[in-house]
Amino acid sequence: MDNSKGLGSRVAQERKLKGWTQAALAQRAHVSISLVKAVEQGRAPASSAFVSACARAFGLSVAELLGQPYPRTNKDEHDMYASVSAIRRELAAYMIEPVEDVEVRELGEISKDVARASRLRHAVSLAELGAEIPGIMAELRAAVFTSTDSARERAFGLLAEAYAAAGQVVYKLGYTDLASLTVERYEWAAARSGDELAVLAGDYQRAGELIGTADYASALRFLEKRRSTIEREVGENDAPLLSMWGSLHLKSALAAARAGNRELADDHLGEARETADRIGRDRDDYRLCFGPTNVNIWSVGLAVELNDGTEAVKRAGTFTIPRDAPRERAGHHYIDLSRGWLIHGDRAKALGSLQTAKKIAPSQTRYHPMVHETVRVIARQEARSTETLRGFAAWCGISA
Repeated sequence: MDNSKGLGSRVAQERKLKGWTQAALAQRAHVSISLVKAVEQGRAPASSAFVSACARAFGLSVAELLGQPYPRTNKDEHDMYASVSAIRRELAAYMIEPVEDVEVRELGEISKDVARASRLRHAVSLAELGAEIPGIMAELRAAVFTSTDSARERAFGLLAEAYAAAGQVVYKLGYTDLASLTVERYEWAAARSGDELAVLAGDYQRAGELIGTADYASALRFLEKRRSTIEREVGENDAPLLSMWGSLHLKSALAAARAGNRELADDHLGEARETADRIGRDRDDYRLCFGPTNVNIWSVGLAVELNDGTEAVKRAGTFTIPRDAPRERAGHHYIDLSRGWLIHGDRAKALGSLQTAKKIAPSQTRYHPMVHETVRVIARQEARSTETLRGFAAWCGISA
């Protein structure tokens, strides 16, 4: 497909190659024909749910339909993308004892590097993280072969966290199939860590994979089953367990919102909010960043997923993101809010939110497909594009 074109053009192109009418696509993707027409004509932004539904109908991956990974336009991008091949090699060798001798430090020292990798992940410092994470994974792979008993379990737990960090690099650069492989590797390592909550963090990621393929019913059923394993312990006020409980409810809320079930989405959001209030502060157990701030951020995103821009804008006005919030979460909030403003009908504020996201998390904003989609729709709706809009589009590497 032509990556210089917007999503609407690619949907129309693939639909025509299939020999389908717009009505046929709408029927197969379980969306309205008016939405198909609006997206193809660039009059409305495509939601993540719309993209997943169309990709499933076409028999494509979401990345293929979005045109990811995007072309590299400068040396910095080439350098950053270079980490992908090293990550791929390490994921392929995950259960093979290193052929060459690898110096393995004490796990306490390695854990400091893993913690730094997770901080880089939250800061969306993709270049630094991509440069460091393959070596960390290689050392931990060697550690699981040289450790025994509880030390080996700890090594597996650290390896699982490293896989999650690597997954964010490849996912944000548009290698979604490789990101799916990191989820499998995370599950494999977590299952050997002796940590029940680490296993549930893998289930959280697995549910995200189901949602990404528009299998919302399976995601909801799976999440319900996995939450039941800790339900009896929720009353004990164990903070890490409560963080996991609340995070799994947020993921269920997303599945429900993508399925168009507002009532169910609000129910799960309410459960998550109640749990966050019980904890009383933001935490980062298993790198899920659960707490009052994240629940507020999710509340805006869920309204956007339900195509209710007015509610998204309203919710965003009820809270302020703390200065110390992870840049990944804060940047994602403004990307979602931009989509909310666009649906609400305020293009200027939609662009303003994108500029805020750029200041907070530039790499995440530059490569986010929903940012590209939002910019193109703003440009289509504007009678004459402004210098600010043209500059932002050029920075993203797209022609608005």
